[in-house]
Amino acid sequence: MHAAVPTPFGSMLTAMVTPFTPDGQLDLEGAAHLAEYLVRGGNDGLIVCGTAGEASTLRDQEKDDLIRIVKDAVGERALVIAGTGTNDTSHSIDLAKRAAKAGADGQLVVTPYYNKPTQSGVFDHFTSVAGATDLPVMLYDIPGRAGIEIAGDTFKRLAENPRIVAVKDAKADFGSMVEILRKTRLAVYAGDDALAFPWLSAGAAGLVSVSANVAPKHFRHMVDAIRTGAWLHARKLNFELTPLIRAVMDHVPAAVSAKWLLNMQGRLPCDFVRPPLSQPLPTEISGVTAELFDTQWALA
Repeated sequence: MHAAVPTPFGSMLTAMVTPFTPDGQLDLEGAAHLAEYLVRGGNDGLIVCGTAGEASTLRDQEKDDLIRIVKDAVGERALVIAGTGTNDTSHSIDLAKRAAKAGADGQLVVTPYYNKPTQSGVFDHFTSVAGATDLPVMLYDIPGRAGIEIAGDTFKRLAENPRIVAVKDAKADFGSMVEILRKTRLAVYAGDDALAFPWLSAGAAGLVSVSANVAPKHFRHMVDAIRTGAWLHARKLNFELTPLIRAVMDHVPAAVSAKWLLNMQGRLPCDFVRPPLSQPLPTEISGVTAELFDTQWALA
């Protein structure tokens, strides 16, 4: 049953962190190497310039360069989805056009944050950004960051737009997610690592994961097990991934912990994050390592 679920952006997508050099400059070579590692680990899609990619501190030209280098690195092996959403409709339209020119295969458009527009404003924002290019759109519903949700009726209206094909659901509301599946044609992508197993089991198309920066093959195996109906094996893999997910998501901002772990693995030469994010304190990292201690994720 799940193998037939449409996957317009693939079924396994990592929300890539953005590598920087020790002095805070964009590390394009590091981004290419990380993208290659993630695709070899089973990703058929990559999100760049998203939340975990520190999009809020990337300059527009840096976003263009990052999209271009990642697409050059992965070629046709994976789709590259660019985060283009901001809380300024005009700027988002410009970023959408730039992403298309840089070679992106699609765009991730977050609910406009901070402004708290009405649902009419939310609909107009998404419609305007979707209309700016031919790129297919994945909506990004994350009220914990945006301050507002995308309402059910708004989803139904947006689903009538042929360019809007999917939603990254980070609302942590199972009933709402099921209603999207029931009442629209939108493909749902699990946007909360800890909820990937139930969301996929209910019929989500795939997941967009931050933790998968660190363990792409393990997430790939879980996704495949669910999509082929190997439920007991999928549940076992979910249990095994749980400490890692907590390590990445629960103690410091996910970009910070994911970069720290990638650096410990030797996959990133530097774990620099741009302010206002900061390098983790020893007391903060102790929480990350405690989750991993005495499991298959132990760093020793």
